[in-house]
Amino acid sequence: MNTKYIDLINQTFDFPQEEFSLEEDYLRFHNINVMELVEKYGSPLKFTYLPQISKNIHKVKNWFKSAFEKNNYNAKYYYCYCTKSSHFKYVLNEALKNDVHIETSSAFDIDIVTNLKREGKISDETYIISNGFKRDEYITKITELINSGHKNCIPIIDNYEEINLLSSKIISSYDIGIRIASEEEPKFEFYTSRLGIGYKNILPFYNKQIKENSKVTLKMLHFFINTGIKDNAYYWNELQKCLKVYVSLKKVCPTLNSLNIGGGFPVKNSLGFNFDYEYMVEEIINQIKITCTEEGVDVPNIFTEFGSYTVGESGGAVYEVLYQKQQNDREKWNMINSSFITTLPDTWAINKRFVMLPVNRWNDTYERVLLGGLTCDSDDYYNSEQHINAIYLPKYNQNKPLYIGFFNIGAYQETIGGYGGLQHCLIPNPKHILINIDENGNVITELFSEQQKSEELLKILGYEN
Repeated sequence: MNTKYIDLINQTFDFPQEEFSLEEDYLRFHNINVMELVEKYGSPLKFTYLPQISKNIHKVKNWFKSAFEKNNYNAKYYYCYCTKSSHFKYVLNEALKNDVHIETSSAFDIDIVTNLKREGKISDETYIISNGFKRDEYITKITELINSGHKNCIPIIDNYEEINLLSSKIISSYDIGIRIASEEEPKFEFYTSRLGIGYKNILPFYNKQIKENSKVTLKMLHFFINTGIKDNAYYWNELQKCLKVYVSLKKVCPTLNSLNIGGGFPVKNSLGFNFDYEYMVEEIINQIKITCTEEGVDVPNIFTEFGSYTVGESGGAVYEVLYQKQQNDREKWNMINSSFITTLPDTWAINKRFVMLPVNRWNDTYERVLLGGLTCDSDDYYNSEQHINAIYLPKYNQNKPLYIGFFNIGAYQETIGGYGGLQHCLIPNPKHILINIDENGNVITELFSEQQKSEELLKILGYEN
């Protein structure tokens, strides 16, 4: 009778997988024994597997290279990292090993760019694509960057006033892009994105504010939809509308030479995840090529801004099941030694799911459970997996500690959770380690930050000087 947890996984998924395997009773992540990390550093524990960042960048670059070749697409491709997914220096250091460019979204992002330039990690040749609604400090820092000689900084115009605000402070001529305000999916609460300028307004906007403006050169059209890149009618319809704007604009604006298709590649969220990235890239490039050929305009350079896909699959967290509470005849609550609200806020805020697997005891029998966090908040829980609409874990045994891991959590969780600051119910940030592989294939771990201490939180609250 198949009653062990490993039996459940084997009969539900193809296992092992590229990044997940089993050695005896213990889970391995990229061939790293996760239990050994727990034994060395304790739990709760967060970790970042740095090589995955470079690996995902290489995958995307190869997909676009192949798509360009198959479609005889005569232009250039530029990979930008979207910093808001994770601003940490160790992430940027790893990403910048791979000849990538940067997309920013706020004033402090430009400070990061300045720091990277000072350290020689980027140069004036690095594209800085500045997105977002811009006022005061953000405008000032963009203009300071351009005035310092960084000609490859391209502010993406989000509203009708930004050109005047930039021009009042930028000394010489400069390049810009325009963001299209895409229409949202029908299920959204609003019809059109608050970001950018509407499809029908872009050409009049160009004619009124840019065409005769000798100081401003339009180089880029920016297109992104909130739900990301998906093989559905909505995405392809929005892309076609974008391409119609591009060719119309290109015919009256010869300097326009780049199309930024944003980001939005999905991150693996279960062992049953299936997404044909290579097909999507090929079809996007094919659609662009067809439209430009039909309209008799040159194909544009392609920029992308992959953030979550760049860093998401590098992150993980490990918790210990402290106790099991049988609340009624049907519901068993496994209480973890941390909080979902504070360490994985997307599970609470947008009902996001990550790959969740036990770290040990795979050869034990399993049971259906709910997972609860430490805060005194009824929303601090994780109660279902997308593939089976339930959580199954090895049976709780107070004499046999159970550790569970959440994987591919590397995007947004620290910044949304307020890393280094106050957490709900003053639950501390977990210890965080960085994992790398040296030239000999040896695993190298480094402590990035200790678990937050009471003194740090009390100081923020004003109890200590």
